Amino acid sequence: MKIEDDIKLDFADVLIRPKRSNLDSRSKVDLNRTFTFKLPENKTFSWTGIPIVAANMDTVGTFEMADSLTEFGAMCAIHKYYSEDDWDKNVSGWFRKYSNPDCGIVYTMGMGSSENNFAEIDKAQRILNNHKHIKFICIDVANGYTEKFVRYVETIRGLFPNHAIIAGNVVTREMTEALILAGANIIKAGIGPGSVCTTRKVAGVGYPQLSCIMECADAAHGLGGYVLSDGGCTCPGDVAKAFGAGADFIMIGGMFAGTDEAAGAVTEEGKEFYGMSSATAMVKHSGGVATYRAAEGKKVFVKEVGPVANVIQQILGGVRSACTYVGAARLKDLPKCTTFVRVNRQINNVFGI
Repeated sequence: MKIEDDIKLDFADVLIRPKRSNLDSRSKVDLNRTFTFKLPENKTFSWTGIPIVAANMDTVGTFEMADSLTEFGAMCAIHKYYSEDDWDKNVSGWFRKYSNPDCGIVYTMGMGSSENNFAEIDKAQRILNNHKHIKFICIDVANGYTEKFVRYVETIRGLFPNHAIIAGNVVTREMTEALILAGANIIKAGIGPGSVCTTRKVAGVGYPQLSCIMECADAAHGLGGYVLSDGGCTCPGDVAKAFGAGADFIMIGGMFAGTDEAAGAVTEEGKEFYGMSSATAMVKHSGGVATYRAAEGKKVFVKEVGPVANVIQQILGGVRSACTYVGAARLKDLPKCTTFVRVNRQINNVFGI
């Protein structure tokens, strides 16, 4: 047993300190970033866009979400439960519709139930061979700390040498480095911060998200990789803090869950939203909760908020505002311009949130 005494911080523990700025308008802030991804045999490819990603949850990571976010230059990690027919039906026309069709789509895959289960790989090969403009693969598991997962990332890197690989989830430096050395380009960072994740309650495992970003980004950037912050953003200010802490990409689930493009069932209570390790998800996709495990997610109902365009515009406006407060003319400059101050309270809730 070991105790680390240094304080770890979450989004609610800090505010961004303003400083003198030459920017006189939010419209002068450039939120687009260009990333260059290292591939095998000294190859690279670049992507330019707004690095916000809709989560690969079956209620959020929909083709409709990808279609809408692409118009803003943002991305969507399509959930892994769509069939090959669904992919062919929804993606085949993207080349004609968008000048940069790969901007909006991340292909998500799991690891399978055992090392001898090649179904995930076979499905990925067929879909990505049919849709060659898709350049991002997200290998998504709840626990990225197993040696099996590291070997799996190495396997996927070898099978898909022309794709940028997103791998996770992890929260610490050493596994960030291990996954990048195994072939990942972007590390998916976050365990337990999501609004419908109960891992911290059920398993007692997790890491405060702001510190997670700072530490994983420091490790990733030293090896030429990037970090995708997954979970914990409840408002545009949290997104700004995540970028300020060093996140290159930010994955959003709950903030998009009430939009028209989300696939949750609509009831009198609101729109259904649940974690992918919840009993609801496991019953839907796996036939129930296995006897050797516990559900680590919950189901909630969120308010319907209309088109995702309304939400993404609010998020982008908040990030632009943060940039003007600290003098960052480009999103890329925000971490260099950010100083966090620890606080006991960040919001006055006398009239509600």
